[in-house]
Amino acid sequence: MIEPMADPRSEAQFHRLRTPRSAAIAGIVFGVLFATCVALLAAAMPATASAPWARGGSQITTALFLAPIAGIAFLWFIGVLRDRFGDLEDRFFSTVFVGSGLLFLAMTFVSMALAGALLAVSRNANVPENDIVYFGREVMLHVTNVYAVRMAAVFMISLATMWWRTRLMPGPLVIATYLFAVVLLVVVSFSLWVALVFPAWVLAVSVYILATDHRQSVRPREGGG
Repeated sequence: MIEPMADPRSEAQFHRLRTPRSAAIAGIVFGVLFATCVALLAAAMPATASAPWARGGSQITTALFLAPIAGIAFLWFIGVLRDRFGDLEDRFFSTVFVGSGLLFLAMTFVSMALAGALLAVSRNANVPENDIVYFGREVMLHVTNVYAVRMAAVFMISLATMWWRTRLMPGPLVIATYLFAVVLLVVVSFSLWVALVFPAWVLAVSVYILATDHRQSVRPREGGG
């Protein structure tokens, strides 16, 4: 029996893909940009339904520009987290982890689209602003603070559970993740400032990943010198 010849291109032309170390910066980019979007929207939107509409057109426009970039960075952040698990990744928790992250991102985009629609309606003098704008505002707040925030909490809980079982992250960071997730699950508030908890957590995790990766890359050089 003649054995098939090995493809000489398998080693000469093809290379295994590796996650670049700089990809961990994506979490920092997401944390900064998403927090900026939330702050801009919170400053432009009225505090209550009965309050006068704050015409912060430039603030909302800036938030609409930054939101897609933050979403792309969040996808990279998910990829960085999955890469760190490697063969230790569990299918059940990974499904919940990735699914909740994608749902959070989708709901965030829906919320930003509603903010853009509110801006367009407020600029149209022929539209009854008080009725439509306040309706859209309430829908946006429900999408963000009821659904997107809860999906962010599920994202954090599933990830913290995987970290706890694999010991890839230190115990204090895992416990803090659980605590922040419980806060997002339990707190019922229609203030956009509550959504800042999640980007702050992502920023902290990304800084830790960058710091540990830097230490691991420096040690071999020190030992070899």
